[in-house]
Amino acid sequence: MRIHLNHLNMIYPTGKQALKDISLMLESPSLIGLVGPNGAGKSTLMKLLVAGLLPTGGEITVDGVPLPKYEKTLKGKLGYLPQDFGLYDELTIWEFLDYMAALKGIRDSGKAIERAIAATGLEEKKKARIRTLSGGQRQRVGIAQALLGEPEFLIFDEPTVGLDPEERIRFRNFFSQTAQDKLVLLSTHIIEDVQSVCDRLIVIDRGKILFTGRPEELILRARGHVGVLLEQAGDGKESALHIISRVNTAEGVLCRGVAEVLPQEARSVEPTLEDAYLYLITQEGKTQ
Repeated sequence: MRIHLNHLNMIYPTGKQALKDISLMLESPSLIGLVGPNGAGKSTLMKLLVAGLLPTGGEITVDGVPLPKYEKTLKGKLGYLPQDFGLYDELTIWEFLDYMAALKGIRDSGKAIERAIAATGLEEKKKARIRTLSGGQRQRVGIAQALLGEPEFLIFDEPTVGLDPEERIRFRNFFSQTAQDKLVLLSTHIIEDVQSVCDRLIVIDRGKILFTGRPEELILRARGHVGVLLEQAGDGKESALHIISRVNTAEGVLCRGVAEVLPQEARSVEPTLEDAYLYLITQEGKTQ
């Protein structure tokens, strides 16, 4: 599957411009991480990809066909977990997934439901009513419904919210395995989730694409712009950095931050993907 976004713009009736001249190519198989601050335009972009919204400018094509003409076919190949996904509390997990399978027109729904339940580790809870589930279990039900029918294109919006660390690791591995023969778009603000599994990263802020490429390419951009120094009371030298973290040590409070030019007192360190992401966002903010 090949999805081409060509000079997309999205302006809401309120006048807010959510996306500004977005051009991207998404191809399977791949696992793509979509990251950006709250309000960056991630959710709007995903709604356009599933034809939940129509752009006010530009177009989306799927395998060369304009999305409005391909929409019915795409729905049969799509699995989508939006950030605000509603569940029917009085249904059991099995009943809910059976209902979702019927909406998707899935034949032999029993086998499809069993596969989705097994993939999300819900076997022991499949007869439980959704209202009895924990937040993490409810999130897994949302992931399970997206997996029904083994879709070719999967979109997950903040899929690991509410999951404990062990569950997050499990699902990161699952997403990686799933992307071996599918196109998977993973939208999240948890940089750790994309650092470990995504082969491509898209950074968006204020409706614009700031970066698209491999995670290590973004890390290289930040090399020489990440440093640490001890916080000294009253000297204010650490204010030259955009502080990422403060850690108590035997010598004092160690500040880690990013800057276009590191202060002399700072010791340069190898950036992480989170460092590189924050460096990109802060530098872009200074140009606005």
